[in-house]
Amino acid sequence: MDIIQTKDPKFVLRFATPDDAGLVLDFMRQLGTYQKMRDKITATQDDICKLLTDKRGEAVLGSYNGKAVGFVFFYQNSSAFTGQTGLYIDGFLVDDTMRFKGLGKTMMAFMSKLALERGCQRMEWGCLDWNEPTIKFYRDLGATSIDAMTIFRFTPDALEKNASLF
Repeated sequence: MDIIQTKDPKFVLRFATPDDAGLVLDFMRQLGTYQKMRDKITATQDDICKLLTDKRGEAVLGSYNGKAVGFVFFYQNSSAFTGQTGLYIDGFLVDDTMRFKGLGKTMMAFMSKLALERGCQRMEWGCLDWNEPTIKFYRDLGATSIDAMTIFRFTPDALEKNASLF
């Protein structure tokens, strides 16, 4: 487990391993609670372990004074629209007791560096429309939003229904 030292000697990052699946799931549940969507977090520890094992997703964990206080769950993607590769952040959270210490900014800086090291030209993520403090945080970092688009999703049931039409 390689430790990545940040500018703050008390704050370190490391990539999660499949053994960290429970911790990643705990952070996802905290994120779901913060987003008022806790009931939408249906992943299990085995699900997260499989994603990490199969390299279908990755996570970076942030620890402050030895205590895990933040995470980023992400995966690499690409776009035929832009012809670019990118990282998509599916989950990002800094524990509410540790906010406003620059830890989130450090984690986003690390993710930006990682994207560039992997040859990506972009990094994307979603943010709920009502979450003004987080929107401000992202905009202050220089992020722009794509407001002219609505994200659509097929649930497992809809996938089955649509697949049966083929």
